Amino acid sequence: MDATFFDTAAAALPKTCFDSPPACGLILGSGWSQALSAGEPLVRLPYRAIPGLGASTVVGHAGEFLCFERHGIRIAAFLGRRHWYEGAGWGPVVLPVELLRRMGVRNLLITNAAGGIRSSLKPGDLMLIRDHINTVGISPLTGPVMPGWGPRFPDQSAVYHPGLSGLLRMAAHDTGVSLSDGIYAFTSGPGYETPAEIRAYAGMGADAVGMSTVPEATVANAAGMRTAGLCCITNMAAGISGPHLSHGEVLAQTQATAPVMTALLDAFLAHLAASPNA
Repeated sequence: MDATFFDTAAAALPKTCFDSPPACGLILGSGWSQALSAGEPLVRLPYRAIPGLGASTVVGHAGEFLCFERHGIRIAAFLGRRHWYEGAGWGPVVLPVELLRRMGVRNLLITNAAGGIRSSLKPGDLMLIRDHINTVGISPLTGPVMPGWGPRFPDQSAVYHPGLSGLLRMAAHDTGVSLSDGIYAFTSGPGYETPAEIRAYAGMGADAVGMSTVPEATVANAAGMRTAGLCCITNMAAGISGPHLSHGEVLAQTQATAPVMTALLDAFLAHLAASPNA
C-alpha cells in the first residue's frame, strides 16, 4: 500500500462526500446491511466503482457505499467489507477507513457477525466489543507509515472508545435491546476455528470470534478516530455448538435478528446526533 492507492480511490468518490464531514462512519459486516435505515441517499456507489476496493466476494455483504442524512446528521456507510482471507492484501480491507478519514469522519462504528465462545452468549445476542485479541499477529500497519495514521507504534490501550460505547448502551436501554460486552478474537479465516483453537481463545479471555473488524479498528485507532465495535452472535463456536458450522447459518441468524439490529443501530445514530461531543 502507498498513498497513491488511496488517492485513486478517493478521486472516484463524488465531491459531495467531502463537502461536509459526516458525523459518523459505518462499516457493516455480514448481514448488517439490511439493518440500516438510510432513506434516499445523497450518494450510492457500488464497490466495483471504487478503485482498489472492488466488488464484495462474500455472500451477505451488499457491496455498496452510501452517504445519507439521518436524524439531522450526515452518515457515510460501507455496506459490506473486504477480508484478509480474500487474498487481495490489506488495501481493500482498510480502504474504507482511510476514505472515511479523508472525509473528516471522527466517529466510526464497525459491525460484524461472530461466533460465541462465552457460555452465556447465544445466537441472536448482540455484543459490544470492549477489547480485542489479534490471534494471527499480522497488522495492516506493517510497512511504511501512512500519512494521517499516526506514529510508527500507536497506543492500543483503548481502541474502542468509551464515549461511543456508552451511546450504544444508551441506545440499547431505550430500545429494550439486550446488549452485553466482551472481548473479540480476530482470526484470519477463511476456515472456521477448530475446537482446540476455541478452547485456547477462551483461555486467553475471548468471548467471541470472527474474521474481521480488528484490522479496520487498528487503523482507525492509529488515525485518531473514535471507534466502537458491535457483534451479532450468529452461532456458537466449534466444539460448543453442533458438529457443523456454515455461512448459511450465519446469514439466517442475522436475518432473524435484523429488527433488533435495526432498532439499535438507528437509536445509536439518534443519540450521536444529540450528543454535544459528536
